[in-house]
Amino acid sequence: MTDTAVLEIALQAILIAAKLCAPILLVTLAVGFGISLLQAVTQIQEVTLTFVPKLVAVAVVIMVAGNWMLHEMVGFTSDLYELIPRMADAV
Repeated sequence: MTDTAVLEIALQAILIAAKLCAPILLVTLAVGFGISLLQAVTQIQEVTLTFVPKLVAVAVVIMVAGNWMLHEMVGFTSDLYELIPRMADAV
């Protein structure tokens, strides 16, 4: 296994992690910003107010995008398993 192959696999892993995290993080950011804006306008300074809407938003995102996330991860894992014979031949 060469240095280039290891770096390529690591880069693919980082990219797939970023792709899978992006929907959850973006929705959580948007919901958090909206709740913070609402708290600033209404002057309600309850710290726990943001927890439940974020939890619901993440659950909705996982229900909507979970199938896509699973297919992306299975595809990445399948590609890794397909690389095993080629990496064994390189050694």
